[in-house]
Amino acid sequence: MSDDHTHVQEFFTARAAGWDTKFPDDGPAYAAAVAAIGLRAGDRVLDAGCGTGRALPPLRAAVGPSGVVLGADLTPAMLETAVRAGRDRAGLLLLTDVAALPLRSESLDAVFAAGLIAHLPDPAENLRELARVVRPGGTLALFHPIGRAALAARQGRRVTPDDMRAETNLGPLLAGSGWRMTSYVDEDTRFLALAVQEG
Repeated sequence: MSDDHTHVQEFFTARAAGWDTKFPDDGPAYAAAVAAIGLRAGDRVLDAGCGTGRALPPLRAAVGPSGVVLGADLTPAMLETAVRAGRDRAGLLLLTDVAALPLRSESLDAVFAAGLIAHLPDPAENLRELARVVRPGGTLALFHPIGRAALAARQGRRVTPDDMRAETNLGPLLAGSGWRMTSYVDEDTRFLALAVQEG
């Protein structure tokens, strides 16, 4: 396991048990972000870096009983918290690295990724892997329940021009990774960038 992976696992393992209680009011933001994807009954969707699985119930509601919902995360403790919360009933949990997904190419209709991009060791390559598993025309949703400025303030830092999630940086990053950004929202109450798989 790379040092990047070890760092991510250590960070989230230490926080897994209290994660949902630390951010108890994020549910409506997750539901609104899932709604913005435009999923249909029967769609196949992956929550990449699913953590404690907070997106899994709204994803299941969007695709219905005939759809497929997968949650992938690198940290066992986060998935264990998802199971304790009963969210494994909404989707199949996979202990895996989103940089090397055990999925067939073009097997999904969409990928939802909450807070993931900041933790990717090689964002361009990792976004290419997400593009690989999504059919042409499928959707990627990069989400955070608060915007970049609010998140920076929470973490005691400032937003800098080199922030990967800035629209001027994210658009070219996505374009070089098999995606075309179609929508970008960065407000205090949410960050949501949508992109389509270019095929």
